[in-house]
Amino acid sequence: MKNKGYPVRITTLFLDIGGVLLTNGWDRNSRKRACEKFGLDHDDLGDRHNMTFGTYEDGKISLDKYLDRIVFYQKRPFSREDFKEFMFSQSEPFPETIEFFKEIKVRNNLRVACVSNEGRELTEHRIRKFALHELIDTFISSCFVHFRKPDEDIYRLALDTTCSRPDDVINIDDRIMFVEVAQGLGIRGIHHKDLKITRGKLASFGLEA
Repeated sequence: MKNKGYPVRITTLFLDIGGVLLTNGWDRNSRKRACEKFGLDHDDLGDRHNMTFGTYEDGKISLDKYLDRIVFYQKRPFSREDFKEFMFSQSEPFPETIEFFKEIKVRNNLRVACVSNEGRELTEHRIRKFALHELIDTFISSCFVHFRKPDEDIYRLALDTTCSRPDDVINIDDRIMFVEVAQGLGIRGIHHKDLKITRGKLASFGLEA
């Protein structure tokens, strides 16, 4: 997208959380481990998850309602709290990456917004546990805004919320499709594979720590 005569200067980063700053909160590997730990039928849980998880990520049902549908639709020999504690324990940080983006933000005077697909309770847990508010200024999470990537509207909302033009922004995501969707709106993108590659690509935009 042309910049219509404005000088191009990156002012804003859009960051995904799962796969960039932290491990994924509740992915297929986590669900497999849950099935092994709690003795659940993997195929049954997977089918039920696929039918309802999008509704949870959209912020239209609570975590308890999601668990009612995939686990606690029948009596279990373990508690709901035990299962939720296990879910929350699956999140781990990438400390070097988080510190790198903190340095990039301060050195280049950037705004940082997260643009992520995640359910409310998982999002709130991860923000608190890993102090993500120390890096991220605005949380455009699907559970808060009721849009999910790859819906273009979540990126339009992120642009409006941060008062950014597409030319001002670099979007960093570990899912190539989501990078491509944002690029369709004129937002530069980096497909995050590891910190070394992302560091080099940011340097090519003049952003160095």
